[in-house]
Amino acid sequence: MGYKVGIVGATGAVGQEFIKLLGDRKFPLSELKLFASARSAGKQVEALGQTITIEEATETCFEGLDFVLFSASGTVSKALCPAAAKAGAVAIDNSSAFRMDPDVPLVVPEINGEAAKSHKGIIANPNCSTAISLMGAYPLHKAFGLKRMVASTYQAVSGTGAEAMQELEDQLKAWAKGEPIEHSVYPYQIAFNALPHVDVFLEDGYTKEEMKMLNEGRKIMSLPDLKVSCTCVRVPVMRSHSISINAEFERPVSVEAAREAIAAFEGVDVVDDPANKVYPMPLDYAGKVNCGVGRIRVDSALDNGLAFWVVGDQLWKGAALNAIQIAEYLVKSK
Repeated sequence: MGYKVGIVGATGAVGQEFIKLLGDRKFPLSELKLFASARSAGKQVEALGQTITIEEATETCFEGLDFVLFSASGTVSKALCPAAAKAGAVAIDNSSAFRMDPDVPLVVPEINGEAAKSHKGIIANPNCSTAISLMGAYPLHKAFGLKRMVASTYQAVSGTGAEAMQELEDQLKAWAKGEPIEHSVYPYQIAFNALPHVDVFLEDGYTKEEMKMLNEGRKIMSLPDLKVSCTCVRVPVMRSHSISINAEFERPVSVEAAREAIAAFEGVDVVDDPANKVYPMPLDYAGKVNCGVGRIRVDSALDNGLAFWVVGDQLWKGAALNAIQIAEYLVKSK
């Protein structure tokens, strides 16, 4: 049986990954429709061996579709996800618009796939750093019982989108030529720099991005009392996020048991041989389905604590791949 799938935001970085992954993973497609803003409507693109005309994303464009994958702004998602659901499709949304809505499941299939079955037409995809972090933290939670987590993220520019990727490339070229380095996407130059500023600042000094780790982590893992402190940093890496995590658990921990728990969990690689300089890095996980976990050690400051490092492709597991895995889960569950 084939499924009719639409992509909203098809011309963006994540939209392009949607198209690639649908083909690579041989999702059972019978029809693919591509939607974008009015300025892109009418353009023809090559996708999965066919020429497809991009249509304007409107409230009336979703009739007959089974799944609609959204990678647009929260404003667009709030307007159009309900319309897709009303038309009979399952809307899988990559924005933050519905993540904390109690009536909308927030899903990482390896962790809480069953939650997807309770959808009412809309399913939310987690924040990229949250999804990647939990791929390392959740198997350890299952083994030891997670109490608190302190995370520092090292987020690639592709998490901001195609324009940010181009800005980093342009800045590196300008530096190589000895020309002035300009910036517009970020408040400061990102090349050769690190910006401790992802998303807008809140009154308490945290950013919205940092609070997503707390709120979304609690919802996905069903841990309403989980304590999380997070600092999000943008770094001059093109693709794949890295997260340093210090976690405290309810039960005694060991490095050997931690490695065993992670190795047994779907979607994660143990890459942890520090004596031979083996650990996961962004270059190794760009365009990779699994996330990597390494630098696993007993934390020297926390009781029953572990320190570890998680790396994953935020365009994939942090965005497009996770959304397609949700659709795959629902297809297999039928």
